[in-house]
Amino acid sequence: MTDTVVHPELHARTVRDYFGLIDTGDLLDSVALFAPDAVYHRPGHPPMVGRERIAHFYCELRPIRSGVHTLDAVIADGTGVAAHGGFRGVALDGSPIDLRFADFFEFDGSGAITRRETYFSAPLV
Repeated sequence: MTDTVVHPELHARTVRDYFGLIDTGDLLDSVALFAPDAVYHRPGHPPMVGRERIAHFYCELRPIRSGVHTLDAVIADGTGVAAHGGFRGVALDGSPIDLRFADFFEFDGSGAITRRETYFSAPLV
């Protein structure tokens, strides 16, 4: 059996929807966009493998109380999507967050996210 082919614009829409769900606090709905065996790479954390681990991160470990992502660009090509923008919000300790990020997503033939890799802009040098 062949996987269903999903057009790249639908992947881009899924990424936009994903960030919208995160911003409105619909964390479990955002996790449902991932394939059951998806992998999420995020700085400072070991790779999160599977929906359960990703949900655990969002519901138990994510150091953010609330905030809003602003997407400057979402670029889809084949089964991949790159997105970059900014995030402004509040950390769990009440401190403000204002950062730039880039995310890379991969999708399977059904349109589920199979991989996400996040990078944050931080002064290191």
